[in-house]
Parts: sequence; C-alpha cells; structure tokens
Amino acid sequence: GTLTFPHAHADNQYTMATIKNEDLLALKSYITAADATQYNSLAASTLVLDLTHSNLQQRHAEIRFDRHDTVDELRRRIHQKTGTPPGSQHLQLKSGGTVYYEISPNTESDRMLGYYNLPLGANVHCVDVNPHSSSAGGAYEDTSLVEKYRMTDEDYDRRQGTLRDWGRQRKEADPEFSLKRHAREHAELVEARRLYRESGAVKDGFEVEESSGTIVRCSIEEVLANDNAEKKGSDGTKSDAEIEHGPDSIGHLSLHSRCQVQPGSRRGEIAFLGPIDGLGGGGHWTGVILDEPVGKTDGTVQSSGIRYFEAPGSNRGGFFRGKN
Repeated sequence: GTLTFPHAHADNQYTMATIKNEDLLALKSYITAADATQYNSLAASTLVLDLTHSNLQQRHAEIRFDRHDTVDELRRRIHQKTGTPPGSQHLQLKSGGTVYYEISPNTESDRMLGYYNLPLGANVHCVDVNPHSSSAGGAYEDTSLVEKYRMTDEDYDRRQGTLRDWGRQRKEADPEFSLKRHAREHAELVEARRLYRESGAVKDGFEVEESSGTIVRCSIEEVLANDNAEKKGSDGTKSDAEIEHGPDSIGHLSLHSRCQVQPGSRRGEIAFLGPIDGLGGGGHWTGVILDEPVGKTDGTVQSSGIRYFEAPGSNRGGFFRGKN
C-alpha cells in the first residue's frame, strides 16, 4: 500500500509525498480511526478552528470559538497568539486547503463567525500585511537570532540567594545535608500529609504535632510550615480555601448553564454547585460535564468516593473553582 502526506516548504506551500510502507498505513488507520466522530460531543454552537500565520511556522490547532463570536473576537485571539494586531490581519478562510473567503483588515468586524458557515476543523490563515512586522524574518521563532546571556560558574558561585548558595548554607548547618536527600525527604513529607488529610492515617516515621495538627517527622522538633489552605486549624476556624471560595464564589453561576473553563478554554455544562469538604481544602466548587474527554472524573471525588454529578465517562467531568 501507499501513504501520501503533505510536505511543507519554506514558503508554507505544500506538496504531497508518497510512502510505500505498510506500518505507516497501519499507523495512519489507528490515528484517524475516530476522525469521523471526533466532534460529535461538541455543543451545536461550538466552532473548532486551526489558526495559521504567514510569517510563522506555528499552527494553533483546534482553537474553540462560539458561532456567535464576531470577527473582531477572532482577530483578538489571533493577535494574542501571533502578535499581529487586528489592523494588519488579512484573513483567509480555508477548507480542505482551498481559500473560499477572504476578509480584509478592518472589515466585517461585527459579523458573527456563524455567517461564514465554517466547517469544524477549518483553517483561518492570517496574512500579515505589515511589511515591517516584527514577526517577519523568524524574529518570533528563530532562537539563533537571540543573543543568549551566559554566566560563568565563578560568577554564579559568588551570587547570593541561589540554589547553590542555599545548599551551601544548609551544608554548613548540617554536614550530612544533600539536595538529593532534601528532595527525597520533602517528597516523603508531602505524601505523609496527603495520606493523613485523605484518610486520617499517620505514616510510619511521622506524627501529628498537637498544637497545630500538622504532620511532622518524629525526629524533627521544630514544626514545619503548616498549609492552612488544605485543612482546618486546631481552633476550628475556617481554612483559607473556605474563606476564599465561599458561597459568593459561585453566586454568579447556575445549574445547567453553559460555561468555559480556564486554562484550556474547555467548554461544558454546569452540573453541580456547592461545598465539598474533602477536595482541595474545602470551600465551594463547580462540577462541570465537559463537551470533550479532557477532564479527570465522572463526577466522583476520589478521596471520599462520593459522586456529586453524573458525567458520561471518567474523563468527561471536572471540579473547578467558581472564579476560575
């Protein structure tokens, strides 16, 4: 069998190359097996576009828009990702590699994207019409053009406040100290605190410091810093998370409404609003059923086993702060 694929040239033009290789054909079949259904879970108003640029090699794949977004919003997003201001953007709308509509700079700004009948996965190519654009000539991508700062080992050794300086001070206080040992002990401490927070169990070699309720090593007399954001204090006061993420943090949201979660511009529907004590130090959370499999739960909090909403798969749900 044969396999053809696009080969890019320096001028961003493509030709089709052919490879006679059964393994590559099998790989292509595996990768593209779900292409026909990859957008089935998207909301009807969601638009998925690839953004490219005349001066840049980068390709911003599958950027989410709403069909009610305007051309002005499209230009703003292109400006954000490429550095080309809206006034210098000549937009080419492509499908299957063919340009079927062009939008000149400073025109059609208030027109909604749904007007152009863009198919899912279409390409919006930005031609930077500014002959003096700072993105020209590889200025944004060619790292060989950047003059690199280099510091000699002697200069770094003389600096204060560096990791080397900190390690040196610790070594003076404890001749047995090493960064490797410190990293291992810190990881053990973090794991011991996580275990105690989730199950109440105290890991061997650690104990609960009575005055603060903090897990510390049995051999350490001084109590290590207490992360108040992850637990309630011994005096019963609210944790930082409960104060910061109280009822007001989700007051602007409503069940079954559409939302977009950052980072990642993940879209979905709100399925839960309320407090969850066993998650991230407590406070109020927003449970979202995501349009695509980019979550980490089916609506269940792993530490408690309690299910707060029904997502259609183990990676179709997520818990997020209301002010995300």
